[in-house]
Amino acid sequence: MQFNRSEFQSRVERLRAELRTRKLDALFVDGFEASAYYLNYEAPQTFYPAGLIPTEGEPFFVLWSLDVPTMRESSWIEDVAGFSDWEDPAIAIARKIRQRGFDHARIGIDLRSHALTVQTFEALKRELPRVEFVDVDGLPWKLRKVKSVAEIEKLRRAAAISDATMHEIVEAVKPGVRGRDAARMAVDGYIRRGADAGPLGVINIAGPGVDDMGFLHGEDLDTPLKQGDVLHVELIPRFEGYSARMMRCVVVGDIPPALELASRQMIELQDKQIAAMKPGAIAKDVDRIMRQGALDARLRDHYTNFSGYTLGYYPERSRGSEVTWIFLPNSEWVLEEGMVFHMYTSGRGISISETVLVGPNGGERLTKLERRLFSSNAV
Repeated sequence: MQFNRSEFQSRVERLRAELRTRKLDALFVDGFEASAYYLNYEAPQTFYPAGLIPTEGEPFFVLWSLDVPTMRESSWIEDVAGFSDWEDPAIAIARKIRQRGFDHARIGIDLRSHALTVQTFEALKRELPRVEFVDVDGLPWKLRKVKSVAEIEKLRRAAAISDATMHEIVEAVKPGVRGRDAARMAVDGYIRRGADAGPLGVINIAGPGVDDMGFLHGEDLDTPLKQGDVLHVELIPRFEGYSARMMRCVVVGDIPPALELASRQMIELQDKQIAAMKPGAIAKDVDRIMRQGALDARLRDHYTNFSGYTLGYYPERSRGSEVTWIFLPNSEWVLEEGMVFHMYTSGRGISISETVLVGPNGGERLTKLERRLFSSNAV
């Protein structure tokens, strides 16, 4: 298993305590993240899979028969059932729920689940007319917010892979290099250093005149770099599913004074923001340091995106970023020790970001690469 059995037992007991508080008999579990986090199996979605974690009793899961042996090898639970290729998954899942005696239960269900379509939910309700489904509003995600010691160790491993790979890319930048060359180095660096196969990240040409945030999710792999261009690189390696992230920029040639000043201002503001990431801090107050500071310094004309978001377990087939806990002007939630975030900012066509752990005295950077705007003339 990815962790010791005690790690999963701790997660399930935290979940069960919340279910008891809400007077629920079980939680309906589906989707990559929930099945991986609680059951140690990233259930494929070729056909809809789901199961229950009861408040009392052993969990069970139902999925495509082809995937049953793999789940039995990976997961700590014993009750794993399969359905055939021609069977409706909702009917098979409902049958198992009846067999286990939960057909009159109050069952928590996450209506924000990526796996649960409207069609599937309606089919489940038809098959289980006496079940009271209660929306738990992202509970399986919210209970993941504080990372265990074992999880943080995986995040540190991912961050070290990001550091070393970014260093190689920065050193290789010169006129004529393409984004595709940097992408190849990133993939090679990930795999060579023990990361999971999976998403690359973002590699793009940024620089003066580029929209404040338009380049962050852009892609330009084939244009050769020339003097004055800025290569924007965001690396997102995963180690055993846990993703650390970092952004750096490299100027081809000498760094223009105005861009050097902007970079220093941006880094100084983010340093203050990271230092403020203490247990008990209000997220909107942490966000304001970077957001208002960037606007006051005229690093950006507008600041519409969030300044940080949750990091942790990212399944291979997941959405790009987890936004359960994000830093915005209206974010009222409270930081807790052990939370981990991707803190990022951009402006004037350059960017910088870190993977940050909330420690007892402020944020700790898990990514350690030097914080500066790099130049191909001085790497």
